[in-house]
Formats: sequence, structure tokens, C-alpha cells
Amino acid sequence: MFSGKCTSSARLDGKIAIVTGANTGIGKVTAKQFYALGAKVILACRDVGKAEKAVSEIMAEVKSDGLGQLIVEELDLASFASVKRCAKNILQKEKQIHLLVNNAGVMACPKGKTQDGFETQFGVNHLGHFLFTSLLLPRIRNSDPARIINVSSRAHTRGSINFEDINFDRNYSAMAAYSQSKLANVLFSKELTRRLEGTGVHVYSLHPGIVSTELGRTIDEVYFPGLWLLGRVILFPWVKTPEQGAQTTLHCSIDEKAGEETGLYYSDCKVSEPSALAKDPELAKKLWEKSVEMVGLKDYDMFNCNEDTLPKPLENA
Repeated sequence: MFSGKCTSSARLDGKIAIVTGANTGIGKVTAKQFYALGAKVILACRDVGKAEKAVSEIMAEVKSDGLGQLIVEELDLASFASVKRCAKNILQKEKQIHLLVNNAGVMACPKGKTQDGFETQFGVNHLGHFLFTSLLLPRIRNSDPARIINVSSRAHTRGSINFEDINFDRNYSAMAAYSQSKLANVLFSKELTRRLEGTGVHVYSLHPGIVSTELGRTIDEVYFPGLWLLGRVILFPWVKTPEQGAQTTLHCSIDEKAGEETGLYYSDCKVSEPSALAKDPELAKKLWEKSVEMVGLKDYDMFNCNEDTLPKPLENA
């Protein structure tokens, strides 16, 4: 019943791809397909053991058809220090980055904070990826044509950016915080597109669908035991497998026609309409400026620095 399927026959031989949260779910499927298409794939994951297990499983499944490479890097998006270490490790090893898929995420978590003191979902889903992308951006710009894919959700349509209480310190709602973080993903894509205008780097955001993954595993802690399983039963006719859920990510990553587009929002492998807030250029600009402040990059010009050297924020990482 799902119409979205990546039909491109393009290959990725010689390309360098990074997928965050690639040890499970649609991230793992994305890494597997990139590897099968010849790319060198960096699995940037919080749990290195699970990522190494995923590498073994991918290699066993793809077998001799896999012409690329699979490399694991530790990345904890809830820690700016970890994000910086991961970015530094990658930049010291890779001279080019052609694909960055910001896929990792958390959903409907109990109230909590990242290591840097930000609400967990906004911190992991948006700020961690904002910092990671910003630090890698000079190298990505030097690798054009290149693509940056931000995995969002249709939940962004229920979100707003509460600048007065962006960490939900007053009235925490797990789903409201999740929706805010997913709206941030789309707004980040919109403003990044504007700032990259005229370059060979294209930016995409997308809704993968309702996918049977581990993403909502904490929802029982927030509401009541068994809710996650109950939800999956009720929504079963609309739930995608990870393979189906990864199709829009793959489309945005390799499709030739999509490669001529930038700054758009996708669902089921076609351009879709985001919320009115997600299309607000002033909101996107305001969120960008707030994000720069929150991740500590005020003195870093990611658009006009030397692509061949480490960014200044990484000198002591």
C-alpha cells in the first residue's frame, strides 16, 4: 500500500557517506544500501558495539555485492564534546564527504537533559545534528556535488518553536518536545539551503513514514506500559518496515531528479507540503541564530573557512 520506492539505478562508487544512527532501523538499511552501491559508509553511532554488530550483519547480507567500505565512528548526539570528537576524527581521515544523512533520533522521552543541559529531544534531534553538520560543512562544500539529508517527521506539523521555553522547563510534554525538534529539522534544512545557494550542496528534509523501529521505545515510560505495542497494533496497516521507511532517504540521497532540487520536503519519495511554520523564512533564520548560540559557534564562519584544515572549534576537541 506504500507508493514510495527509490527507483534510481545510480551508484555511489568512490563516494563518502555518513549516516548517523546507522546501527538499527532505517539508518541501518540506508547504510546497507549505500555500501551495496559502492560507497565508503561511516556509521556514526552512540553504541559502538551495536554499530560493529550492524556492520557484520550488513556484510553478511550483502556479501560479494558490497563494493564499498563500512567504518564505525562513535557519536553521542547528546554530548557536544562527543559530536566534536567524531567530526574531528572524520575530518582527519576523509578529504571529501559527499553524503551526510542526519538520521539518528529519539522520540517521546521522559523529561531529561543532554550533557550540555538542553532538553533531550531538541538537543539530540536538532542541536547535535546542527553542530555535527556545521563542523563538517566546509569539507562537504569542497566535495560538491554533495547532499545533506535531515530525517524529520510529519509530527513537525504539530510543532512550534517555543523560544521562551525551548527546553520545556515549565510544562514538559514528550510529544510537544518531539514535534518541536522535528519542526527544527525542517527549518534547519530551509535556512541551510538559503545559505548554500549557488553551491553544489543540496539539502533535503523528509518524513519516512510510520516505521517499525526502536525509535519510540521510551514512550511506555512517559505514558503507560504497553502503549508502544498497542500503538503498533492499531497502526499496523500503515506501519512500514525499515526497508520501506528508508526509501525516501535513499531517493533524496541518490535520485538524479532529486539531485536537481534543493530545500524541499519529501514523503513517499516525492515532494510534499510541510507545515506553514516550516516554510517561514524568518522563523528559520531566528532558529538558526539561536542554534548557533546554543552550540557555541558564534565565532565560527562555516561558509568562509579553509575547507582543508580543521575548523577552529575542533582545534582542542
